[in-house]
Amino acid sequence: MNPHLEPWNILADAFPAGDFASDQLEFLIGYAILAPSSHNSQPWLFRINAMDLELFADRRRALPVVDPQQRELAISCGAALFNLRIAAEYFGHEYRLELLPDPQQPDLLARFHLGLSSETRSEDIILFHALTQRRTNRKAFMPDPLPDQLLAALTDAALQEGAWLRIIDDEPNRQAVANLVAEADRVQWADRHFREELARWVRTRPDEARDGLLVQDMGVKDWLAFLGPAWIRTFDRGGGQAAKDQDIALHSPVLAVLGTTADDTNAWLSAGQALQSLLLRARADGVWASFLNQPIEVESLRPQLATTVGVEGFPQILLRLGYGADTAPSPRRTVHEVILKHAGRHA
Repeated sequence: MNPHLEPWNILADAFPAGDFASDQLEFLIGYAILAPSSHNSQPWLFRINAMDLELFADRRRALPVVDPQQRELAISCGAALFNLRIAAEYFGHEYRLELLPDPQQPDLLARFHLGLSSETRSEDIILFHALTQRRTNRKAFMPDPLPDQLLAALTDAALQEGAWLRIIDDEPNRQAVANLVAEADRVQWADRHFREELARWVRTRPDEARDGLLVQDMGVKDWLAFLGPAWIRTFDRGGGQAAKDQDIALHSPVLAVLGTTADDTNAWLSAGQALQSLLLRARADGVWASFLNQPIEVESLRPQLATTVGVEGFPQILLRLGYGADTAPSPRRTVHEVILKHAGRHA
């Protein structure tokens, strides 16, 4: 078994008791690293101080082709931040959060202060237990509709974090969004630089991977899996990928766009927290999710997506939701691999 799947088996009973905040903060990082990230790049670093925790963007793990503004990087870090919040609340601690606390340190995305003891709410318990159950599920979903009550709860969850969620529930708009996904696939795969970047994050040895995308999860046939990155780098699969993703979009029970009214780092961090909030709520209800962000990643198509869903603002995430078969978790770097030991390591 891949040892880099062990982070998903974190045991709540091991939470450090007593007054050593630094030990408790280190333990909470174990939940933060379970957040989703583009290409499973895990672009975060943490520094533990006496009474607070600092979250840094790890720019070395940026995706300059698919994410040139590092928007998805910030969203991923926002999702990790939400995991920290939920874990702290579950273990009965108040917290104080500062976003972008130091303009002189653009890599410092947040400062998380662990506070005094507080009462754990029932919602904290539900979301906490979903932390280790959430995965990105790329499999086909069953046609069963999602309850209206759940969709309303997911919309409210996004609003609480300063974002908006639009459910695409009419057939013409669903078709239009699926067409945008297909068009974006063709654009991206035609770009040699896109293929090269993707290939760098493809992993062919599932028993050893500590990050990245397993080639088996990308629809590569078993007999081609050993070629993995070379095959992806060399061939434009845009036509086949477009047809596949268009079909997935059309047959997913729910398509939804998560967005914000602004489009800066603060908004991206809010979008990340909103994303993780709704993903955990969905998973607690037995619902899976995965992403179809291609029309947002292709700059010329992003405004078309906003127009299609009828919003004034900036789409940040396009996701699909539904019931389906279980899926394996993605590998994670260990807690010790993401903790800064010396100032400046994040630069």
